[in-house]
Parts: sequence; structure tokens; C-alpha cells
Amino acid sequence: MNGSRRLSPQEIADVLRERIRVGDLRAGDRLPTQAELADEFGVERGAVRQALRALQDDGLLTDVTKGSPPRIAEPASSGPEEPQPTMVGLAPRLTAAFSVPHVRIDAACLTAESLIPALAEPLRLIHGGQLKPARIDVRILLPSRDISLAFPVPVDGRGDDDPVHQRWLAMRNAQGHVLRHNLQTLRSHGIDVSITFRALPFTPPVKLYLLNGQEALMAYYMVTRREESTDTGTLDMYDVLGTESLLFSFEKAAGQRDAAFVEESQKWFDALWETITTDLTLS
Repeated sequence: MNGSRRLSPQEIADVLRERIRVGDLRAGDRLPTQAELADEFGVERGAVRQALRALQDDGLLTDVTKGSPPRIAEPASSGPEEPQPTMVGLAPRLTAAFSVPHVRIDAACLTAESLIPALAEPLRLIHGGQLKPARIDVRILLPSRDISLAFPVPVDGRGDDDPVHQRWLAMRNAQGHVLRHNLQTLRSHGIDVSITFRALPFTPPVKLYLLNGQEALMAYYMVTRREESTDTGTLDMYDVLGTESLLFSFEKAAGQRDAAFVEESQKWFDALWETITTDLTLS
């Protein structure tokens, strides 16, 4: 099959992934034994095991670590048929994401307004002993305090002391502190927790949540005009109602289209994190 050159574990995984995609291997089918696969591909069993673990990480195989050959996994559920508001749809997805040993959450958003209530359930389960991840890494991208936001903005235009901007900045900082505190309390359970913020040089037109590199959740920020009463008067502004934005889910295991969206979204986030964003201090 490979001539004089031995296939890498990634190449073996790609061959098996293609057999699953075209239907040569179907949900519930057992793969050949590791010895048979090693013989077919002309490699050591260790290379086969690495390939099988990669396919299991992608949700394509089950029972890889057991004695018998693994089975092709049932297609992952694509979630609800209709997208749900962020306040409804985010919490169960985050709870599921916290069931793995190493939790990785990346988010790009306007504030942490949706994240704080959505994390309440997984945090409750951890404090109650039902979930016990070993490590949690959270990275949050929020707009910089120094830019002119596209929204929220006063309907009549910005002044020297923009009360709408000051309101947003106070919310961004307060919610960031609450989010950090809530996650850091998990250290009392022996969990390694890291939460880091960086500042975007632009207003994100969408909110994006990336869960364990396996799922991307995206919602559009829908701009609307609204008023809010404050101690100093009424703010007439163009703002977004983030918790009501419809959340669309894309899962790596749901097929090539969704997998490509998850992978490109992760690359986009990583590129922003490593290039044009700056350290963010919550005052």
C-alpha cells in the first residue's frame, strides 16, 4: 500500500477516516485488529494505536482502549434542530465540555454577560463532586477599552465623555472579575485553572465559543435601538441583546463541513490571540 515508505499515524488515520466518510465502514462496524491493520499498512502496532486514538479524539471510534477491536461510532447528534438563544443553548454545551479531563474554552465576545450564568451548572457539578476535570484553560477575547466601539453607541453620537462607553466598560470589567473569581474557586478542588484575557482592537460582530477544539458555537450580535434609565438620566443607544442572540452549533464529529468550520474558527481565534491582540487588565 505504501511502497518502501512507512505511513505515519496521521496518514493511517486519514485513510480510515475516508473509509468511514464514504461508507465503507459504517456505524457499529468493528475495525480489524491492530495486528491486521499493522500488517495492512506495513507499520508497527504503535503507529496503528496512535491513529486509532486520533480517530477516537475526533469522535469517530469507540472502545479504542479495550481488548477487542474498536467500533465505528454513531454519528454525533447535531444538537437541537433549531438554534436556541444564547442564554438557553450555551449552558448545556458548556456542561458537556467540562466532562473531559482537560477543559479548553476559548471565547470572543463583547462582555462575559452570557458566560457567567452558562458556567453556573458545570461549576455547581464540580463543587458537588459530579465532575472532576484535572485542568481548565479559559481564554477570553474582549474589545479594548481604548477603541471607539461600533456598538453600543449613543444614538446622537459620541461626546467627550461617552456615558454609553463608560457603562459598557464598567460591565466588561465587572463581569470579567466575576468570571475569573468563579473559575478560580475550582482550585480548592485540586484543579489546575488558568483564565486569561486579551484585548481586541475592534468590535466583534459575532460572539464565538470554542469548546475543547471539538465544537464551535456562534451567534450574531443583532444591533437594536433601546433606552436604559440610569441615575443621571436615560441612555438612548444602539446596543445588542447578547443573551437573546441565536446560537448556532458546529461539531467536528458531525461531518466535514462542520469540522472545517470548527478548525478554521480555532485558527482564527489563535491567530488573533497571538498577533494583534494585547494584554487586558480588568480595572
